[in-house]
Amino acid sequence: MSQENIIMVGKIYAAFAMGDVQTVFASFAPEIEWQAAENSPAAKGSPYHGLDEVREGVFMLIGNEFPGLEMRLDELLDAGDKVVALGAYIGSRKSTGKPFLAQFAHIWTIAAGKVAKFQHYTDTYQFAETAKIADGRTCWRRHRRAEPINYWICTNRQAAYF
Repeated sequence: MSQENIIMVGKIYAAFAMGDVQTVFASFAPEIEWQAAENSPAAKGSPYHGLDEVREGVFMLIGNEFPGLEMRLDELLDAGDKVVALGAYIGSRKSTGKPFLAQFAHIWTIAAGKVAKFQHYTDTYQFAETAKIADGRTCWRRHRRAEPINYWICTNRQAAYF
């Protein structure tokens, strides 16, 4: 069963790389729990429960703020009902144009052939650095799941993410 899990998770990354979000979401259980890395751009609403929350809180954020995001998948590790993925995000932040390369570890929990839980770890410092604008201020989008992502907050303080 665990080899099947590795193949399934590999197909999720391949679908994401092709922009095939429909296939990605077809791999998720309807009641999926999505835990974003603390201090990451998607952390404010985390954990997300169910397909709608994951779509709005994670995938819409990625599409709006990190268009063209690539995930370099370095390794998939079998852990029974879990698959650990190691790799890196490569992209740039739309608002500042700043590029980044941030390592990640993803833990996928598989139940009944679907992703039941996703746990995300990443180098959040890299994302924080991309939020800084030329004058040294840090900017981030104010975002709550119930409102559109439509305005920015800038401060001279360190980033207090999303």
